Amino acid sequence: MKTNENTIVLGLGEMTVSKDPSIVLVCLGLGSCVAVSVYDPETRLAGMAHIVLPASNGRQDQAVSKYADTAVPALFEEMRKKGAMASRIRVKIAGGAQMSLAPGLGNMFNIGESNVEAVKAIVAAQGVPILAAETGGRRGRTARLAVATGRFVVTSVGGELLEL
Repeated sequence: MKTNENTIVLGLGEMTVSKDPSIVLVCLGLGSCVAVSVYDPETRLAGMAHIVLPASNGRQDQAVSKYADTAVPALFEEMRKKGAMASRIRVKIAGGAQMSLAPGLGNMFNIGESNVEAVKAIVAAQGVPILAAETGGRRGRTARLAVATGRFVVTSVGGELLEL
């Protein structure tokens, strides 16, 4: 995690929760990875996870926040510990692109799609809807979440800024 006075940049498999209104949480260069953005407008508590793979398959030697099946519940738990309520949490996601094609194999190795499907299922299991998503395709993205407002903005390579 790289921090400057106004930005916290989450690296691969990192997660953070903040209540500091001067901070913007950022996932740079999302290819097949998925940024999961959570925000409680009442407490103004924001969290983000940079998901790398869909399932931990029982691995405990890696960062919990690397995998959708462990990162999403951990992110929700951290939000709850700091005062957020599931009934108020707003979830938005970005990423999950297919960045390379294997000749003759089609979508067999589409990690991005697998990541998005896993995130959707695990967020649904938390009883919270995903309000907006900018996923799939073949372009990398950067996602930003403003702690002060919950504003979630996504830019894609060669594309325009999109507020979800």
